[in-house]
Amino acid sequence: MEHSKQKDLKLIKLRNKNQTELEILNFGATLFSLKMDDSSGKRVNLIVSPKRPEDFLTTRYKDCEKFFGASIGRFAGRINKGEFSIESENYVLPQKNGVHLHGGDGFQYKFWEVEEENSGTNPSVTLSYFSKDGEEGYPGNLKVQVNYTLSEDDTLSITYTAETDKETIINLTNHTYFNLNGEGSVGDHFLFINADKILEIDDKKLPTGDLINLRKHPKNFGKNKLIGNRHLDDTFVLNSDDQEVSARLFSPITGIKMEMRTNQHAIIAYVPEELPSTLNYQTNISEEYPSICLEAQNFPDAPNFRNFPSSKLAPGEKYLNEISLSFTVKK
Repeated sequence: MEHSKQKDLKLIKLRNKNQTELEILNFGATLFSLKMDDSSGKRVNLIVSPKRPEDFLTTRYKDCEKFFGASIGRFAGRINKGEFSIESENYVLPQKNGVHLHGGDGFQYKFWEVEEENSGTNPSVTLSYFSKDGEEGYPGNLKVQVNYTLSEDDTLSITYTAETDKETIINLTNHTYFNLNGEGSVGDHFLFINADKILEIDDKKLPTGDLINLRKHPKNFGKNKLIGNRHLDDTFVLNSDDQEVSARLFSPITGIKMEMRTNQHAIIAYVPEELPSTLNYQTNISEEYPSICLEAQNFPDAPNFRNFPSSKLAPGEKYLNEISLSFTVKK
C-alpha cells in the first residue's frame, strides 16, 4: 500500500526572512517540521515527528494512532459509543471499545489537495479535502480547507474552514507534538493555559458532562508552571477570547517561547508518557515525556451533551477554527 501511494506524497516548504522553515505534508495536511534558531544560534526542530515523509504511509504509523502533526476530522476527540443524533435521526460511527476517536479512519489518513502556494512575503499554503456524505458514518458532503501561513515575525497561523450540504457535526484540530528543546523531554518546559476548569472524564476518557474547578488542582496551569514528569490528557475550558493568549509554552534551555491564540472553546493538552519505540524520529527524543500537544478545538463528545458548545454545522454556515502560534526567542 505505502509504495503505491508514495508518488502522491508531497512535501511543501515555507521559509520566511528569518530562515525559519516549516514543512507540510499533503497526507493528513500534516505539519512535518518547524526549524528555527534558538538563543545560541543553534538550529532547532520544534516538532516531534517520524523521520521520513514516507513513514506516514506505513501500517506501523497508522497502528500507533498518534496522529503526528495531522489535521484531525471530522470530529476531533472522543464520541461515546460512536453515536449521535441530529433532528431525531441517529448516526452510528466506527468505534473501538465503545469509543469513536478522532474521526475514525479520518482526515489524518487522507491525501489533501494542494490548492495554492505562496512563497513570497508571509509564505503560505492552502490544502483541501472533500469528505463524501456517509464517510465514516457522518452525514453531508463536507468541503474542508486549511491554510498554513508563516509570517515574517515567526507566527504560524492555522485556519480551518468547512462547508456542508447537509446538517452534520464537525470538530477539527491540529495534532502537532512540540518540543521546544528540539530533543529530550518537555519536563523542563513551563506551561500556561488560560483556563479555570477542565472536563471531568470517566475511565474511557469520555466526558461525564461535569466541569472540575482547577483552583487547587494539580493540573492548574493558570500560572507558568513546570510540566515535570506529568502525564496530561485533559480538556481545558478556555477563559480567553481569540485576542488573549490561550496557552504559552517556554523552554529555558533554548529560550524559545510559543504563544497560542484561538477562537475555540477548549485546548486538549496531551503530554504522552512515551511515544512508540517502533518509529524512528527526526529528533533525539527522551523515552519519557518527550513532547506536548496543544489541540485547539470544541469539547469531546459535544454532540451528546446539551450543556456543551454546539458542534453542528448546517448548509449555508461556515465552520471556522483559527489557531495562531507565535514563536519568539529570548536572547
